[in-house]
Amino acid sequence: MPTAPPVHLSFAAEVIVWRGPAPYFFAPLPADGAEEIRRVARAASYGWGVIPVEATIGEAVFTTSLFPRDGTYLLPLKDAVRHKANVTAGDRIAVEMIVRLPER
Repeated sequence: MPTAPPVHLSFAAEVIVWRGPAPYFFAPLPADGAEEIRRVARAASYGWGVIPVEATIGEAVFTTSLFPRDGTYLLPLKDAVRHKANVTAGDRIAVEMIVRLPER
């Protein structure tokens, strides 16, 4: 059975911080990007609505999982990624992202 083609997204986002026991940093997807993710969510998700992706910000290439929040999806930015890309809360970033659909 053939592999589904990957879904590619390019978008700009402002890095946000979610304060909790430890701060977490995210890049929220814009509405059109979230709509594209919703289109493939059932096929791509491995549970709980999270979507595995490979993302690139500057020189930082990383894998993570988007998760749904407030009508969009949030791209988590781990400390190692933020430090390599030299970004923090409030920065506007360019993101290249691939959602790879699993083989069926």
